[in-house]
Amino acid sequence: MFKNIPFNRVEWVTSGFLILTALLTVSAVPYYFWTFGWDWFLFGVFAFFYLATGMSITVGYHRLFSHKAFQAKWPVKLFVLLFGAAAFENSAVWWSCEHRKHHKHVDTDDDPYDITKGFFWAHMGWLMFKLKPEQPFDNVHDLLNDKLVAWQHKWVHAISFIVSFIVPALIGYYYAVFSGNLSPAVGALGGFLIPGVARVVLVQHATFCINSLCHMIGERPYSTEHSARDSWLAAIFTMGEGYHNYHHEFAWDYRNGVKPWQLDPSKWIIWTLSKLGLTNNLKRVPNERILLAETKEISRIVNDQLSAFQSAQNKSSELIDQASANLERFGDRLSEIHQELQTAIREKIEISKGKMNELRSEVRTIVQEIESFGKLATA
Repeated sequence: MFKNIPFNRVEWVTSGFLILTALLTVSAVPYYFWTFGWDWFLFGVFAFFYLATGMSITVGYHRLFSHKAFQAKWPVKLFVLLFGAAAFENSAVWWSCEHRKHHKHVDTDDDPYDITKGFFWAHMGWLMFKLKPEQPFDNVHDLLNDKLVAWQHKWVHAISFIVSFIVPALIGYYYAVFSGNLSPAVGALGGFLIPGVARVVLVQHATFCINSLCHMIGERPYSTEHSARDSWLAAIFTMGEGYHNYHHEFAWDYRNGVKPWQLDPSKWIIWTLSKLGLTNNLKRVPNERILLAETKEISRIVNDQLSAFQSAQNKSSELIDQASANLERFGDRLSEIHQELQTAIREKIEISKGKMNELRSEVRTIVQEIESFGKLATA
């Protein structure tokens, strides 16, 4: 029955941890609430630890260390290293090493969490099974030369247990002692289970969803050359990391959500810290480059719609000719916008804010028109 399971390739410690914490979250945590009731203080501690560890992964592990999207002073680095460890996603060195491989080899066999191997593999299977020999940290020498990052890498497991489990348990213990609402043992258990175990599981699976769901579900407004997709829903639970198609096109931008309506708390935190003098050199993609990527994709959609109309046999020729003419006109205009943006970028000419808004509005109108044509072609 089990002869085909590659037990010699199972990461037993990692797999055991992922399975045990998940089981405790769906069993021991509900039992605790059933037995001892809801406690707003422990929920508040849970919320703090969820935000602190989640932000430490997005702001610290991801945008600061993996992509060097900004620079930070040592208090910020220390905070994200301590609470990043509390997410139990290994050290910043290891995390960044794997993530840089992901960007370099996305959707190939050398991608650590390659989505072409399926949802489970990209979500957590790559952590539970070792299919390849351990690779050296040959793409993170910059991080290993950082004394604070190197210190966290050396002691990450001890830091993880202390910050993630011991500290919440102590908070629960002393809360019970001073409030008298619970016995100290029950308070410590609540701290361990709720802001400890349950929070770890939720933060981890939120992160895992970027590797899995955000390569399967969502839109690709900037590029269809890779599987990464934008998902506003994923952005809610991952502090703004859900705009993954944009991120794969412009990984060095400190922002993920670049539109005014896109939720990206991580970029707001980074920007706020810059005003306090704690972060600097915030890297941003010029607006011209962003709109250029969008117009390139919209041009591809226009060409696809033209092909769809040309192959349609059940529409009147007059309707097809009219729609095709409009699509060709849109394609010509998009080519003009594309050329204008390329020229501005090449010659380092900054397009005025008013002109950029005008171009964006025109592109949005074209998108709305071709969407209606798309429905007509498939009707």
